[in-house]
Amino acid sequence: ENTLEGSNMKKFIRSYATPLILLLSVILGGSVGVIMGPEAKMLEPLGQIFLNLIFTLIVPLVFFSVTSSIANMGEMKRLGKIMISIALVFAVTAIISAVISIISVFIVNPTEGLGQGTIQTILEDADAEISEEAQSLSLPWQLVKTVTVSDFSALFSKSNLLQLIVISVICGVAIAMAGEKAKAFKDFLNAGSAVIMKMIKIIMYYAPLGLACYFASIIGQLGTQILEGYLKVFIMYLVISVIYYFVFFSIYAFAAAGKPGVKSFWKNAIAPAVTALATCSSAATIPVNLDSCKRIGIPDDIAETVVPLGVNTHKDGSVIGGVFKIVFLFGLFGMDYKNIPMLLSILVVSLLVGAVMGAIPGGGMIGEMLILSIYGFPPAALPVIAVISTIIDAPATLLNSSGNTVCAMIVARLVDGKNWLKGRI
Repeated sequence: ENTLEGSNMKKFIRSYATPLILLLSVILGGSVGVIMGPEAKMLEPLGQIFLNLIFTLIVPLVFFSVTSSIANMGEMKRLGKIMISIALVFAVTAIISAVISIISVFIVNPTEGLGQGTIQTILEDADAEISEEAQSLSLPWQLVKTVTVSDFSALFSKSNLLQLIVISVICGVAIAMAGEKAKAFKDFLNAGSAVIMKMIKIIMYYAPLGLACYFASIIGQLGTQILEGYLKVFIMYLVISVIYYFVFFSIYAFAAAGKPGVKSFWKNAIAPAVTALATCSSAATIPVNLDSCKRIGIPDDIAETVVPLGVNTHKDGSVIGGVFKIVFLFGLFGMDYKNIPMLLSILVVSLLVGAVMGAIPGGGMIGEMLILSIYGFPPAALPVIAVISTIIDAPATLLNSSGNTVCAMIVARLVDGKNWLKGRI
């Protein structure tokens, strides 16, 4: 019996050691940030080293994982089924998140009680720049730039991940169509994918120190930004995030594989969640998410398609944030949003915001410009929602990242049937 207990304890430690270490490092970093305040920014370089190492590998990781997973499917019928399932699952979950947030702002107005003085304070204190390119782009051209680039070299940038994924999917399909002639290229992609994952594993040894320092810097600086009206938005967003994270993700996991699915999801949800909260970057969580998907038992071809694709096109947290940003501006500018046509427009625009926002910290400029251009708000209003982006960044990234993992489970259910998890855990 003692031997069995010892074995179970070792198994527990093995399963949770890494996420617990990461969690403790983030708590320690947050505590240091609170104590040091703005001076904690001096620790940011140590955290930025970790992020830079991860970001350096994001482009090859996405290319190798997406392309090789599609190329290895071999069967075009399965690829088509996976892509259709992904589109369906991403759309449904994004709509659910938008509806939940719209209901919340319909019940509680986050800008109630704010006066012109507060608006002036926000506009004076917020710090953001509008690029000339972003201002000059119309909605159709913003969407064009979101999915394509005009030069091959532009694909080698973490700012163009969605464009890279589009090319990776096309490349994977071409390899599958070429069959035996492309075997050498497919073997190269498989080897490259394995090597990149090993490099990620090596870099993750530095994660506890890197995350602690980065999070300390964030907390130290963020403390001065939660002012008056933003506090209400932050609390509302936090409440919705907690409900959506624990309740709806559990529902999604149950829909994917019943009680075993819920158990497997939450057993492997800590590491991606901690990484998301600490880095505020969905892109940085890709390696951790892929590892969690593997531990859950999600087929590789599904996980390696859903996770990278979801980082750019499926962001429930950003959708909820989009609703809050729109409503916040409506309230400050005295515009009524509590009518059916306007609520429907907010729903659609928030879905667009979630689809085009970048997967890196501060990458939401295009989504925010969409809000201003569609509703005709002046460019000077951009700093208002830029501050909101900063405040909600951590919980939004958590929902964006973890949402991709649970969506991969649902896709597996649609593609491989209700018994897909049996024998995998």
